[in-house]
Amino acid sequence: MYEYIIGRVTFISPYYIVLETNGIGYQVLVSNPYRYSGKTDIDSKIYLHQVVREDAHSLYGFSDLEEKQLFLKLISVSGIGPKSGLAIMASEDHGGLINAIENEDATYLTKFPGVGKKTAQQMILDLKGKLGDLEASEAAVKAMAQDVPVPTSNQSLAEAQEALSALGYSDKEIKRITPKLEELGVQPTDEYLRNALKFMMKR
Repeated sequence: MYEYIIGRVTFISPYYIVLETNGIGYQVLVSNPYRYSGKTDIDSKIYLHQVVREDAHSLYGFSDLEEKQLFLKLISVSGIGPKSGLAIMASEDHGGLINAIENEDATYLTKFPGVGKKTAQQMILDLKGKLGDLEASEAAVKAMAQDVPVPTSNQSLAEAQEALSALGYSDKEIKRITPKLEELGVQPTDEYLRNALKFMMKR
C-alpha cells in the first residue's frame, strides 16, 4: 500500500496527472489536476490511496494527509465511490462540506455530482460527528495556486469544461455556467475550474 510519492508532474490532463519519480511515470487521479500547473519544475509530495479492482489498479492523489483522510471518510459511505469522492472534494470548500454534514444540510450536499437525496442523507448519517478533526486545507490549496501561468487563449476554458465533465457534471450544467466563466476574461485553467465549481454550488 502506498502512503505518498515525491516526484515531478510531467503531464496534466482533465482526468489525471503523471508524476515521475526514478524514471517511472505514475498516473494519479486527482480532484483538480490543474492546481499542479505551476508546480511542474519542482518536486511535489502527493499522498496516495490505491484502489484495486478486477479491471483496473488506480492511484488517487491528495495534496496533504487531511485531504486524503477526508476522501477516505467519504468513500466509506454507501453510494459514494472514488470518482464521486473526488468530485465532492473538487470544490475545495472542505469546511463548507463538513458544516453541511454537521448541520444536516442535505440540500447543499445534493449539489455535488452523483449525490442524490438518499446518498446525502447517508452521508449525514455516517459522517456527522466524525469529521471534527478534519479541516479544510485552504493554506495548501492557496500555496499550490501560486505562480500558475496565465494563458494567452481561451484553451484554458475548454480544458476547465472538460475537467468538469470528468468530475461528473452534465453538459447542460456546464453550458449553464459557461457565460459566467467567459465574463471572467482569460484565466488559468485552474482559476476557471475553481470559479466553475463555486457557480455549480450556488445553483
